[in-house]
Amino acid sequence: MIGDACPIFAQSFESFMTDSIISQLETTKQFIEKIYPYKPSIGIVLGSGLDNFVRNIEVEKEIDYGLIPNFPIATVKGHPGKLIFGKAGNKRIVAMAGRFHFYEGYSPQQVVFPIRVMKWLGVNTLLISNAAGGMNPTFKVGDLMVIKDHISLFVANPLIGKNDDELGLRFPDMSEPYDRHLISKLQAVASRLSIPVKEGVYAGVTGPTFESRSEYKMLHMAGGDAVGMSTVQEVIAARHLGMQVVALSVISDLGIREEDNLITHEEVLDAAREAEPKMTAIFRALIEEL
Repeated sequence: MIGDACPIFAQSFESFMTDSIISQLETTKQFIEKIYPYKPSIGIVLGSGLDNFVRNIEVEKEIDYGLIPNFPIATVKGHPGKLIFGKAGNKRIVAMAGRFHFYEGYSPQQVVFPIRVMKWLGVNTLLISNAAGGMNPTFKVGDLMVIKDHISLFVANPLIGKNDDELGLRFPDMSEPYDRHLISKLQAVASRLSIPVKEGVYAGVTGPTFESRSEYKMLHMAGGDAVGMSTVQEVIAARHLGMQVVALSVISDLGIREEDNLITHEEVLDAAREAEPKMTAIFRALIEEL
């Protein structure tokens, strides 16, 4: 196991923006491969309160984000901040125990940098989890929702700026951001495990404020079933890279509700942790079938 984070390896924002993205990726890849020489084929992004999935991984190496060149540092409670390498379902995987968010002050390019690193390391399939606010009136706290599509009009697109053809096309198609075959596999696995899974559209917003009542209603009218502050930028970057993506939301709070209760981050974490065993069981079984 790698030791505590060392600030000397944390690259400044200015440096991140001036170095070419390919150069950054190569530097980061070389650093990681000296520590973990195997190629993972599956990447996993663990959302708020959902990091206990790592207990189901045969961990071979953990690397603190603070040690990895060009990596941001996780600042949000419920996001430990480690890359975890190992095996799950006889597949080599890399898991992000903690992600980065635009609301932390990171640029969209920094938010998606770990996704690009995963691709550079050999990952072609990406499993994403998040905690989200329910807007579909049939949802309740603790439900799981497989994301069939997303609304990204409310977040900064991570592909803005000069395109590098080594990453992907200038104008990538987003008609199927979440792979329909992976969605079918996930639904079949969940059914076999007798775990109910909803299906819906995820609306991405910047945060860090939870939405107002009118904003929840607007997002629902726009077609959203759940809303959250992550995932969309990661998925855009992954699809730009040609990766297959499937994503699962834990409904951790209800945005459209009659009572006057307030939503807190602690409430979100508690609900996510309670639902986590179901998500973990589905991801573990899905990985075995990939």
